[in-house]
Amino acid sequence: MTENSLAIFEDYKIRRVYDEKTETWYFSVVDIIQVLIQQPDYQAARKYWNKLKERLKAEGSQTVTNCHQLKMIAGDGKMRLTDVANPETLLRLIQSVPSPKAEPIKLWLAKVGYERMQDMADPARSLDRAREYWQQHGRSEKWIQQRMMGQETRNKLTDYWKDHEIKKEEEYAILTNIIHQEWTGVSVKKHKEIKGLKTQNLRDHMSEAELIFTALAELSTRQIAESMDAIGMKKNKIAGKTGGSIAKKARLELETKTDRQVVTGENFLPPDSKKVLPKNKKR
Repeated sequence: MTENSLAIFEDYKIRRVYDEKTETWYFSVVDIIQVLIQQPDYQAARKYWNKLKERLKAEGSQTVTNCHQLKMIAGDGKMRLTDVANPETLLRLIQSVPSPKAEPIKLWLAKVGYERMQDMADPARSLDRAREYWQQHGRSEKWIQQRMMGQETRNKLTDYWKDHEIKKEEEYAILTNIIHQEWTGVSVKKHKEIKGLKTQNLRDHMSEAELIFTALAELSTRQIAESMDAIGMKKNKIAGKTGGSIAKKARLELETKTDRQVVTGENFLPPDSKKVLPKNKKR
């Protein structure tokens, strides 16, 4: 059993997978490289890692051999094979990258491993850290409350899916996109493009209204799925489309009354990242 999640180091989000059987975290190597070379562009960090791999292999280093590939969610919202490594391998890899962030990230790797053990004993700790992270990045208490409420709604939906023959991460992504496409009129990928996001979590950059309508769509989906005892992809797709359409009707009515779009290009990116953002065209 594995659990996918994100960890935060400064302003970087690092994908990771927890293997329950071995009680080990596996981190995305490219995400760690991004931190080490202070490179916000994912593709640039990926190219750096590819060249570093070639050099390490030529030197006969075992570091690359000890890296594995696991499926993680990519910038386009799809699950893709990604080079990952456990903390021990990453500590060796860090030595190969000249960076002022080397020591801080070593300490961070040790810290997140300890936090996992704490979370297993007290799940509320992870919520407290999420709240602290959003506060540090200037989110209002109202936004944080809505974000946490939306996450609870999301968790109840995914719990339903898990208990009704939705097992693969790819299936979760497909159903999520169906709901999202239905209520917003755009795919998850397109919504991220509108906001100028790459590897960032879309929900962390939603407005209060976007969070509310996302929660409405997912709440409606779960309750409809429960009422029809939806099992498997076929029936849960129907529930997702129906649940999303309920939020769509509410969105269109609000937009008519306010003459303002709910889905916008607004985000919480640092000022330097906002130089070139795609314009939000009316749908």
